[in-house]
Amino acid sequence: MLKAHFIKSPIWAQLSLFYLLILSFLLSPLLAQASVNNDSDFNPMDVFNLEYASDLAISHDGLLVYFVRNRMDINTDKQVKNIWSIHTQTKEMLPVTSGIHADFSPVLSPDQEKLAFISTRSGQPQIFIKWLKTGAIAMISHLNEMPSHLTWSPDNRFIAFNMFVAKQVNRPVKIAGKPKGATWADEAVVIDELIYRQDGAGYIQPGFKHIFMIEAHGGNAQQLTSEDYDHSGEVSWAPDGQSMYFSAQRFDNLVLAPIRSEVYRLVLSSREITAITDRNGPDVLPKVSPNGQYLAYLGFDDNGMNYQNSKLYVRSLKEDKVRVLTQDLDRNIDAIKWNAKGTGVYIQYDDKGNTSVSFQPLSANRKLITQHIGNHFLGRPYSGGDFDVAHDGTLVFTQSNPQMPAEIGMIKQGKHDVLTQLNQDALAGKTLAKLDTIEVKSSYDDLPIQGWVLYPPNFDKRQQYPLILEIHGGPTAAYGPHFSAEGQLYAAAGYVVLYMNPRGSSSYGAEFAQKIHNNYPSQDYDDLMTGVDTLIAKGFIDDKRLFVTGGSGGGVLTAWIIGHTTRFSAAVVAKPVINWFSFVLTADFYPFFAQYWFADKPWNDPESYMKRSPISYVDKMETPTMLLTGEEDHRTPITESEQLYQGLKLKQVDTMMVRIPNASHSITARPSRLLTKVAYILWWFEQYGGTKKHEGEDD
Repeated sequence: MLKAHFIKSPIWAQLSLFYLLILSFLLSPLLAQASVNNDSDFNPMDVFNLEYASDLAISHDGLLVYFVRNRMDINTDKQVKNIWSIHTQTKEMLPVTSGIHADFSPVLSPDQEKLAFISTRSGQPQIFIKWLKTGAIAMISHLNEMPSHLTWSPDNRFIAFNMFVAKQVNRPVKIAGKPKGATWADEAVVIDELIYRQDGAGYIQPGFKHIFMIEAHGGNAQQLTSEDYDHSGEVSWAPDGQSMYFSAQRFDNLVLAPIRSEVYRLVLSSREITAITDRNGPDVLPKVSPNGQYLAYLGFDDNGMNYQNSKLYVRSLKEDKVRVLTQDLDRNIDAIKWNAKGTGVYIQYDDKGNTSVSFQPLSANRKLITQHIGNHFLGRPYSGGDFDVAHDGTLVFTQSNPQMPAEIGMIKQGKHDVLTQLNQDALAGKTLAKLDTIEVKSSYDDLPIQGWVLYPPNFDKRQQYPLILEIHGGPTAAYGPHFSAEGQLYAAAGYVVLYMNPRGSSSYGAEFAQKIHNNYPSQDYDDLMTGVDTLIAKGFIDDKRLFVTGGSGGGVLTAWIIGHTTRFSAAVVAKPVINWFSFVLTADFYPFFAQYWFADKPWNDPESYMKRSPISYVDKMETPTMLLTGEEDHRTPITESEQLYQGLKLKQVDTMMVRIPNASHSITARPSRLLTKVAYILWWFEQYGGTKKHEGEDD
């Protein structure tokens, strides 16, 4: 997924009639397979029945959890998002909103009487309020752009939020002489911005994100920040409601410091803005303690490495002293929340593929609360997730496992419970692939590497099965023991599926992730091959039917693998980087990639760029290879796939390029595209010795 510190949401696009016809053709083998196999097998259309929970908000008394209930709509081929509530004692679940649209980001007012959220029901994302006692609901905003990061004021009167504000473009050239009524070509598009396109958004209009405030009973939104700087994160109100804290990049020359940000204080009466932090590095997610005495935030001192752990900082607002509370924790903290008394902070972080929440007191040892948080990725088993905490310490969180998408878990007074069963009907009677953990020592240097193995339903270790090695993106991301619709479909098709966290992955500490600093791809190849060899040695893998695939960073490694070995029967390289030189000069967040992934600019050090580029090893590639990329991908542009496609064609290696119309880097954002991706991969592997269950073959 080639992350650059944040991920943009995809823009939904319409499927063409041609695309739908192609999709139905490709899915027909999968659907036929489902009819031949046991009806209990997980099949492609089951994806449309899956649901998952996200965006949790728990009431102060710990009795009600508001959450977004996500489902797939087969008619519109989109995710539908509605808000529901569940009682933590009775487990009674009730709808808060409904409709075939998206309601998301629910936020309870401090008095617990109102729920603010964002909805697309009017056709444009707007801010809505639901009065919980009466059930009344109203749209309170009339905005031209999408709001985000809703935050209530302490007195329940206002909601702060972020929104993009377009910048007026002054064209340097005006073409005169156009006759009245004449039809001329569109005017030239003038671009001089540092970031001028973003994956999922395409070419963007110049402008900046600013902080706004709107009254809870509606009216015109007040813009609180100005100037040509981005203010894109959640704000935190001071308890007296007179000021707020936020993170922003209020400085120039971002090309020199693309990840730097500071925490600022805004006084509402004067609009005066004061920097609270000042260092070379990011300072983000400021949270004022309930008693107003402390400010917690995340950040690190930037040392230019490819990966650096965010730590928890707490500043005394009275004495202006700062402490680092997680200096001993070699993990990256993703989210924080104060307890009700202001005596400590709950922190979320990934640890060895799992996601944990711990409580970090201001003056005591840290205590682990849970390791069971699960993300709401349906496609692949990435780590991450959501949590919230009530005043009495009741913790609620998204919880998943290899056979269950994200439900709502709860820990109350030390007891663990799962509140929802959103997928009981969808997965009842289904025989899902079982998962085992695998621990190996890399053949390169004995570095411990963790991975997981999905087995086909009714797996028999006395038989031999084809293997799919599936590689995660990032590259500083992490897979874990979580639900994966793609993995389940591969296993249901008769494959053993291996996925691993090779060196460079997150959740194993900074040193582990930094082993690929200015060195990617490299020995991560050896880590993956060690996992493959370990499985083969167990006796149930047919070493003549090995297959490999991966997306984004996983696509890079897949291309690298086929340039360094011919042992795989076929490969599918999804949304890859093939040429680091061209990638850095065409990707959306090029200032970050050029500065943190390489020692110098590409024109100053072309040898290093090309040494790590899979395109440099095309002469050694013999593996039949499919390229699969979205046509609107601006993270790893499709021109990267085209380079490898044309190189392999010149070599007369069997190859095919699959282009997904209107798709960004998030190819599987729409349900049918997840099925398309899996169908193409299974079809390609089938051509070169993979399973043919839909033809009645028995593995």
